[in-house]
Amino acid sequence: MEHFDVVVVGAGLSGIGAGYRLQTECPERSYVILEARAAIGGTWDLFRYPGVRSDSDMFTLGYPFQPWRGADSLADGAVVLDYVRDTARRYRIEEKIRFRTKVVGADWSSEQACWTVTVEQAGDDGTVERRTLTCDFLYSCAGYYNYDSGYTPDFPGIEDYQGTVVHPQFWPEDLDYAGKRVVVIGSGATAVTLVPALAADAGHVTMLQRSPTWISPLPGRDKLADQLRAVLPSKVAHRIIRAKNIAFTVGVNQFCRRRPQAARKLFTKLVSRVVKDEEMVREHFTPSYNPWEQRVCAARDADFFRAIGSGKAEVVTDHIEAFVPEGIRLKSGEVLPADVVVTATGLRLLAFGGIGPSVDGVEVPLAEQFVWRGAMVTGIPNFAVCVGYTNASWTLRGDLTSRLVCKILNHMAARGYSSVVPVPDGTLRERPLLDLSSGYIQRSIQEFPRAGHRSPWRVRQNYILDAATTLRTDLDRTLRPTRREKAGVGS
Repeated sequence: MEHFDVVVVGAGLSGIGAGYRLQTECPERSYVILEARAAIGGTWDLFRYPGVRSDSDMFTLGYPFQPWRGADSLADGAVVLDYVRDTARRYRIEEKIRFRTKVVGADWSSEQACWTVTVEQAGDDGTVERRTLTCDFLYSCAGYYNYDSGYTPDFPGIEDYQGTVVHPQFWPEDLDYAGKRVVVIGSGATAVTLVPALAADAGHVTMLQRSPTWISPLPGRDKLADQLRAVLPSKVAHRIIRAKNIAFTVGVNQFCRRRPQAARKLFTKLVSRVVKDEEMVREHFTPSYNPWEQRVCAARDADFFRAIGSGKAEVVTDHIEAFVPEGIRLKSGEVLPADVVVTATGLRLLAFGGIGPSVDGVEVPLAEQFVWRGAMVTGIPNFAVCVGYTNASWTLRGDLTSRLVCKILNHMAARGYSSVVPVPDGTLRERPLLDLSSGYIQRSIQEFPRAGHRSPWRVRQNYILDAATTLRTDLDRTLRPTRREKAGVGS
């Protein structure tokens, strides 16, 4: 049976970053990356709908060790995917990836102090072979989205509808919407990027929302970044721009949290400058919740608002009563005619890629556990997860977590530990792992481990504080070790 020091699950943005950190900070450790799909990229390879792009700036969504050299700060999905693949190729991380290898089970043996990982490996002919391998440490970089299914509500009468229904997560390559009437159901980041992209070719696009979402126009290019990159070495410029963007993002989020009413006025003013219709802003772009209680959507170069201003697109705020053969009937009685309906109604969450880790043959009830430093989980030895920020670029905490994993591995080697597991030092008050009120989070967050009310169990949404404390944490204080001779694996 094959054995590795570390198994990384997922070859997306996080998994490639984990591979780089492992081979630079723990060069003596063997590792493999197991990827269920046939390509590098994760979310960026899966999502192919029109307009898909980053809503975080690439100077922070990109890796700190691989400067972003692209022109746009908010980049198209295909460009982000190329960046991830180029990074994997440049550092020879792609050589460590096993594609079409889905992890379906993982059991920790206390006696042997190792994981037995069960995978389903798909062959070129479509056959699937179940195999097992072992490792000392398991690191899930599979994110928290369900790649196999998106979320679509049960719409009354949808079986009577005579048009085409599409979910953005599974966009058909051959879908022809040119000159057609398209209704996009939803008002999140996916809908905000879809509407202007579809409006370029569709006859007309309607975004149908139950309630407004905060949408902020942002420039696609960073002018200061362009100036700095023109006169400074790329790595130096990247560090400066990255620091500037981190400070700006954290500052805006703290402002929204501490002064919500002032934040509401600010975001409303930004939209009003573009829309120039106060009634429309009040009806369609002024949410009942405060900014950053849910993620704020980014309209690159105000393209979403410009599509509406051109007459090619519109926003309707109403509830669906039922689908009818020609489109959607609303609670107001209006019927929206549609040749194509796009259900941008959200994603499904799936804890740790659906692995469901067990210890000595007994599955660990994840919802009863606590997360340590946003990375390790109580009750599960030698196991870490990569969970990014909800209010900033995913990669900021993703890279911190990978560096923390490397620190733990080196700490274990130096002390002669075969395993470590986080143990609370006192009573913890439960807090949700993800603190947004968004529907896609609230539908499934109860299936995830909990955060605590104090450090190191509190999952903060503040990179500046995390960067100052995460790698300085006292590992012996809240990680309970087992020495090799006590684990039955030799001295």
